[in-house]
Amino acid sequence: MSKLLYKIGKNSRVAFRSKINSKIKNKVLEDYCRLIIKNKNKIISQNKKDIKSAKLKKLKENLIKRLSLNSEKINYIIKSIKTVIKFKNPVDIELNKWKRPNGLKIKRVTIPIGIIGIIYESRPNVTADVSTLCFKSGNCVILRGGSEAYFSNKILANLFRQSLKKNKINKNFVQFVDNKNRKLVDFMLSKMNNYIDVIIPRGGKSLVKKVQDLSSVPVIGHLEGICHTYIDKNANLKMAKKIIINAKLRNTSICGATETLLIHKKNSKFVNNILQELKKNGCSIYADSKIKKLYKGKSKPTGEKIWSKEFLSAKISVKLVNDIKEAIYHINKYGTMHTDAIITKNKKSAKLFIKNVKSSIAIHNSSTQFADGGEFGFGGEVGISTNKLPPRGPVGLNQLVSYKYEVYGSGQIRK
Repeated sequence: MSKLLYKIGKNSRVAFRSKINSKIKNKVLEDYCRLIIKNKNKIISQNKKDIKSAKLKKLKENLIKRLSLNSEKINYIIKSIKTVIKFKNPVDIELNKWKRPNGLKIKRVTIPIGIIGIIYESRPNVTADVSTLCFKSGNCVILRGGSEAYFSNKILANLFRQSLKKNKINKNFVQFVDNKNRKLVDFMLSKMNNYIDVIIPRGGKSLVKKVQDLSSVPVIGHLEGICHTYIDKNANLKMAKKIIINAKLRNTSICGATETLLIHKKNSKFVNNILQELKKNGCSIYADSKIKKLYKGKSKPTGEKIWSKEFLSAKISVKLVNDIKEAIYHINKYGTMHTDAIITKNKKSAKLFIKNVKSSIAIHNSSTQFADGGEFGFGGEVGISTNKLPPRGPVGLNQLVSYKYEVYGSGQIRK
């Protein structure tokens, strides 16, 4: 086990020494798109193996939904890669420069992070997304996907390696850990700090917590996505209804789905309208005592555990608040600094909300489901970060670089 991972780590370090220009990077990504198109049926066939195995293991429906690939999803993967191709190479960009009184010239210039370890569950598109983003940003990537998506991940990683080989680039810029042993994850986290510069977990709470607890290298990621939408007293209620249905139910299994709905007390007459629409669409309601009195349908009680719960399913907790300050307080107490939204026509209220919630993404008059690198125009993401230190929010191409200071002198010595 240690031999396998140390070999992968050493391979990454060797590959990372190669400096590749933008033209070649884009050629690799263009060929990767062609290989995905050419092998679309094979990819779907391998994915079917994973789905069959997942069903036999009785995995939850939301996990199988994340796992499934079809022609439409593969086309979206290709679209994401083509978007990244259009982006400027984020490496060796001069961020700032200045001259000191002593004549020293100083520049701040972007550099790749290095070796990025990705530990992820369910979604095979992550394999293509992170390989593309890491390679374009000059980083090497070590992929450790969940066993439930083994065959899907393997073929997508191998196609990228084929594209690298075709272009005479070290194929170990992208490596897939071809072993299902779960102990490999522990080893990656605790023993690979000489080879891996950053770990990015993508998956459920238990996976992310494990990574954060065990990792001896820096971690970029989020533990949970407890996202809120607040309907202000000055909200356009027709707009609010449309946004809430989308924010909760468009895809209940993603981290950007709204889990808690906060409603200003002046919109109490609107409570039945929106909750009945949610119920009609198969959503279970958890109501606080005030909402329970207003809502005519069936609901379950809330409490500390419910406010702190990421449902990842068709369930929503609902609270009636006295004002915007109470909404902000609730979000900052129970939220996870992921994504929170306000629906209001009042620009001052919108600004107050956006400036005071601790979220990495704060939204005005739109769905929390836009918390996604692709939707931000990043061409994809390696994950969403709720760290207070940067990067925060969707981590795309330009967030996968660090920087260094270049200092140019002409014989200066310090007194």
